[in-house]
Amino acid sequence: MIVNDLPTKLLDGAYTKGEWSLENYLKKGGYQAAKKVLAMPRDPAANNIPALIEEVKKSNLRGRGGAGFPAGMKWQFIDYKAKKPRYLAVNCDESEPGTCKDRVVVTYNPHRVLEGILIACHVCGIEDAYIYIRGEFVVEFEHLVGAVAEAYAAGYFGSNAMGSGVRIDVTPHRGAGAYICGEETGLLSSLEGDRGYPKIKPPFPAVEGAWRSPTLINNTQTIALLPGIVNMGADAWAKIGPERNSGPMIYCLSGHIKKPGLFELTMDVTLRELVEQCGGGVLNDLKPKAIIPGGSSMPVLRVDGQPYTNAKGEQVTDNYDIRMDYDTLKNANTLLGSAAVIVMHERTCMVSALYNLIRFYHHESCGQCTPCREGSGWLEKILARIVRGEGKTEDIDGLLSVAGQMSGTTICLLADSAAMPAGAFITKFREEFVHFCKEKKSMVENAIRL
Repeated sequence: MIVNDLPTKLLDGAYTKGEWSLENYLKKGGYQAAKKVLAMPRDPAANNIPALIEEVKKSNLRGRGGAGFPAGMKWQFIDYKAKKPRYLAVNCDESEPGTCKDRVVVTYNPHRVLEGILIACHVCGIEDAYIYIRGEFVVEFEHLVGAVAEAYAAGYFGSNAMGSGVRIDVTPHRGAGAYICGEETGLLSSLEGDRGYPKIKPPFPAVEGAWRSPTLINNTQTIALLPGIVNMGADAWAKIGPERNSGPMIYCLSGHIKKPGLFELTMDVTLRELVEQCGGGVLNDLKPKAIIPGGSSMPVLRVDGQPYTNAKGEQVTDNYDIRMDYDTLKNANTLLGSAAVIVMHERTCMVSALYNLIRFYHHESCGQCTPCREGSGWLEKILARIVRGEGKTEDIDGLLSVAGQMSGTTICLLADSAAMPAGAFITKFREEFVHFCKEKKSMVENAIRL
C-alpha cells in the first residue's frame, strides 16, 4: 500500500488557477530557504559554501532529468579556480516521450524553481542563470516569465539579490523544439545561438560549458527540490524514501491506463502500485503486457509473467512488483530515467510499437554522428519492411546487429536511446517479431498497431 508522507510537494496546487503567483508562494513559506542561504558570504572558497555542497551530497539528491547522477557531486565538479564567469543552465526542455512533469512544475510552481536557482547560484558562485524551456511550452513560458518579473520586482534577483549585496540574474530562454536539445551539451549549443549539436566530452560542462566557461546544468525538478532540502536539513530529507534514492519523485503515468497523470511519491513505490492504485488499473480491464519505466528510451519490462531468453541465454521473468528507484531498476537491466511510466496492454503489437518509437528517434537525430544518423535510419527501414509484411526472419538479428553498433559509439546518447528499446523489445518479445516475419501479420489478435 502506498504511504505518501511527503512534507512538501512540487505538485501542490497543480491545475489550480492563480496558484503560480508570488503571493501564494510566500504564504507557503516561499523564499525562506533562499533568504537563509543568501545571508551567507558569497565566496565559494569560504568554509560555509563547501559545507552547503556537502549538505546537498548528504541529502542523496540525484538528478531528476534521467541519469540520476548525484547533484552535490555535480556541483563539486564546477571549476571554481577558472578566471571566467560561471553559469547555471536549468534544463526544462523535457523532450523525452512520456515525460510531462517539468512543464507542470514550471506552470504551477515557478517560484519554487526560481528559489532553487537562487540557492544553486549562491552556493556555486554563479551570477547568471538560464532556464532553457521547450519552445512548444507556450503557457508554461508565460507563467515562468510572469514569475521572473514578480521575483525581480520583489528584489529577489538583480544587482542586490535579496539584499545580499551580490548579483544574481535569471533569463528564461525558449528552445526550438528539438529532442537533441534536451541533452546537456546540445542545450548549451542552442543556448549559445548555434545549431543544437551535442559537444564532445571532455571537457565537461562543469569545466568548459556555455561560452567556454564553467557551467552547472540541472533538471528543473532537481533545482525545485533544493528549498525543501535547505528547510528540512539534509539528514531529514535523506530519510524520505529508500537509501541512496531519497526525496520525492514525480512519476508520469501514461499509455493504456485508466487514470493517466502525475503522481508525486517516494521511490519505494512499486510498479504494480503505480499502475493499479495510482492509475486505477489497465484500460478496459485488460492485462498489462509491457511497461517502459522511465521514458521511451529506456529498456521495456515484460510484465505479463512470461519468461524470455536474455543476452546470456538465461531464462528470465521481469518483476511486475519491482521497486521504482534508480538502483533497483538498474539491477533489473533497465533505468528509471525521467520516471515516465508508459503502459501497454495485452492487445498491443510490440512490433509496431517499436516501429513507432524508432521513427521518432530517427526523425530527431541531429545527424552529426554516423552510427546514429545511419543506424536509426536502418532500424526504421527494417522495421517498416517487417510491418508492411515484407520482412524476413533474418531481419530480426539484423536489427540487433545495427542496434549493437550504435550503442556507445556517438557523441551523445541519442543513438543509445534508439538502440536500448530496440534491443529490449526484440529480446523480450522475439516471438512476435518472428511471427510477423513468417506470417506477415501481428500475432496479437485484434492488435492495436501504433
